[in-house]
Amino acid sequence: MSLGEAPFRIVAISAGTGDPSTTRMLTDRAVQATATRLRDSARNVAAEVIELAPIAAQIAQSLVSGFPTEAVKEAIGRLAAADALVVTTPVYKAGISGLFKSFIDLLDNDLLIAKPVLLAATAGSARHAMVVDDQLRPLFAFLRALPAPTSLFAAPEDWGSADFGTRIDRAGGELATLALSGVGRDIADGGWGGYQHSFGGNATRAERTAEDVDFDTDLMRLARGGS
Repeated sequence: MSLGEAPFRIVAISAGTGDPSTTRMLTDRAVQATATRLRDSARNVAAEVIELAPIAAQIAQSLVSGFPTEAVKEAIGRLAAADALVVTTPVYKAGISGLFKSFIDLLDNDLLIAKPVLLAATAGSARHAMVVDDQLRPLFAFLRALPAPTSLFAAPEDWGSADFGTRIDRAGGELATLALSGVGRDIADGGWGGYQHSFGGNATRAERTAEDVDFDTDLMRLARGGS
């Protein structure tokens, strides 16, 4: 590790709403496994978790208005600056959390291009075990992220299983390997100009931002209901 080298940034999203939350517990274990593997490779690590429950109302407001609130913009900015992501959602009625999906819907389609990500979910029954690969994996494929091969799912009976701990370590190791390889950065750098981008998007490389939108034009005044 070079002196002054910037730490690897792991940013996690936890969509749990309980206190304590098994979703947060799984998030923390996945982050710890990834950070341990990175430190074993002599890298500095900075890790943080974005809890969606405290900003749920602002996520809803942002969806309705079409413009992220300051708290939501801050969370999106933290994702954009991450070297690796851990995303964890509870499963309700055979589907991912509506809160989690609402937050993801606020992301620019090119925010997470080639970003390494570990996919995880929790549920009250093993009947939901395929939700991670049936729903989360296609979602992040659409966003052109790089999901780790091993996903994580935790039902109540999994928490005391040694095999579950082994799976967490494997998933964390895969995420760390993807992040250390630099393959995501190389893919994004090489293909950025060929991707379809949103005007005024919130991706870190967006050429235009929401601040570039002029709300005082005649057309924008009409759109707001003015004359």
